[in-house]
Amino acid sequence: MTEVQQVNESADVIEEMDDGAEQYLTFVLGDEEYGVEILRVQEIKGWDKVTAIPNTPHYLCGVLNLRGTIVPVVNLRARFDMEEKEYTPTTVVIVLKVEGVTQRTVGIVVDGVSDAHNVSPEEIRPSPDFGTHVNTEYIRGLVPVDDKMMMILNVDRLLSVEAIG
Repeated sequence: MTEVQQVNESADVIEEMDDGAEQYLTFVLGDEEYGVEILRVQEIKGWDKVTAIPNTPHYLCGVLNLRGTIVPVVNLRARFDMEEKEYTPTTVVIVLKVEGVTQRTVGIVVDGVSDAHNVSPEEIRPSPDFGTHVNTEYIRGLVPVDDKMMMILNVDRLLSVEAIG
């Protein structure tokens, strides 16, 4: 590839992002695909044992020391009341920046990282209303990706101080 082709290709990527599209990191839990804003992702780490903290909600695995910062780690399967699954080599912790009263760092344990997608705001469909028995407040919207639907998570609500105890 010549230098001119590389520059043109880079310009195409920048032009693609200038159309208002946002990038989302997608990950897998079971058979479902979820997405979080890629700008919220601080780091992706392979699963490693965390330090358990007593008297915390069942979905809070514990904390890890990330270069001097103590980071709470939430098992997203448990948070969504999904069946437990043994951790595998593809299990990762996605470390996210969460906005609230203050900005915090929180890790989420997921089955595996999938891909990154550019999504324009027009592509995001509102989550359906299932009535009062199903809580969809953590889902910002749904996006068709290939032959599946990707759920875009509202990490500020999902991982707020009130939500994770």
